[in-house]
Amino acid sequence: QVQLVESGGGLVQAGGSLRLSCAASGRSLNNYVMAWFRQAPGKERAFVASMTSGGYTYSADSVKGRFTVSRDNAKNTVYLQMNSLKPEDTAVYYCAANFLGSTDYKRYNYWGQGTQVTVNS
Repeated sequence: QVQLVESGGGLVQAGGSLRLSCAASGRSLNNYVMAWFRQAPGKERAFVASMTSGGYTYSADSVKGRFTVSRDNAKNTVYLQMNSLKPEDTAVYYCAANFLGSTDYKRYNYWGQGTQVTVNS
């Protein structure tokens, strides 16, 4: 079992930055694809970005050039650096883990509890 705990959410003005963290326990993340998803009120959970154990990253078009996913395997932690935030980035952000990467949230076995990000205009 993998337990994931997100932190770092909050309230920020448009154009600002936040860094989300996802700390894992139970197992090493070394062999997992780690991903970030977000869910706005009334909307389905949407893929944001992912990173394989080998360091390959993939991002949704809506966040390319603004959001960066990284991981520190020694700390068993994954990060999402979010810059140039927009009001439409407002959502609950979740980290997830799976052996195989996917942009489909249904394919992920392990989830954190989520952290709220609110961007004011």
